[in-house]
Amino acid sequence: MGINSMTGFARSEGLALSGALSWVWELRSVNGKGLDVRLRLPSGLEALEPKVRKAAADHLARGNVTLNLQVTYTGSASGYRVNEDFLDALIDLSKRKAADHAGGVGVANLDGLFAVKGVVEVADPEPKSEQDRQARTDALLAGLDQALGALVEARAGEGSHLAVLLSAQLDQMEALADQAARSAATQPDALKARIKSQVDALLDGAQSLSEDRLMQEAALLATKADVREELDRLSAHIAQGRDQLAQGSPCGRRMEFLSQEFNREANTLCSKSSDADLTSIGLELKAVIDQFREQIQNVE
Repeated sequence: MGINSMTGFARSEGLALSGALSWVWELRSVNGKGLDVRLRLPSGLEALEPKVRKAAADHLARGNVTLNLQVTYTGSASGYRVNEDFLDALIDLSKRKAADHAGGVGVANLDGLFAVKGVVEVADPEPKSEQDRQARTDALLAGLDQALGALVEARAGEGSHLAVLLSAQLDQMEALADQAARSAATQPDALKARIKSQVDALLDGAQSLSEDRLMQEAALLATKADVREELDRLSAHIAQGRDQLAQGSPCGRRMEFLSQEFNREANTLCSKSSDADLTSIGLELKAVIDQFREQIQNVE
């Protein structure tokens, strides 16, 4: 099972009512925190909305999804009608312009006005029987199901590419964590020498320091100097990231939280470091984590 991207496009089209009606579904999705479905349905088909939303929720877990339905009735099945209000407005405008030009411009004839776009419209007939209305609904919902299936497939295709990229970034994090663990600054002898130097400086500055206070300060210095705990947690988080990728979508929210943990360990590593090489590794690690977090935003 793989991960799915939240980015995708799908289209389906077909005929209904013995060819009297043609329909086109166009679906687009981009990343989002949850599932946000936006519908554009033709006038007269608003009753489809609850079923359309349920179908989208059955197929998708996350994403901002726009579903656009276009319906066209053929002229042979529907006939035509005249937009009389528009036609009357054009006639009045023609008469006023003719009067303004004192006979220099004639009144437009009906043949010319009927050719104006919007004067003659194709009538969209409502099916006369309940059987025809149900047949239309069934055809449109079947087309939607087809489009949603294609959208899921498109998002899965994008997700497969995304999984390869995320896996490579996890590999980079692991390599950098291993490099940090092998750094001279993290070796026991180097840690002891650094702590001893800091304790000596502490003693020079406070001659009357009690033994208990000295032990507390030494323990605190040791904790600040040792980054092995951060590296161990980072390795555990990387393993969890690989498990999430293997389990597949929906896992985007969990991986977003995991990326925050990556960033927290990398920040602590950099803040503890007093070595230029270790700091450089930490900064490179933070750069990879930022890239990982950016890609995770598109995982369902």
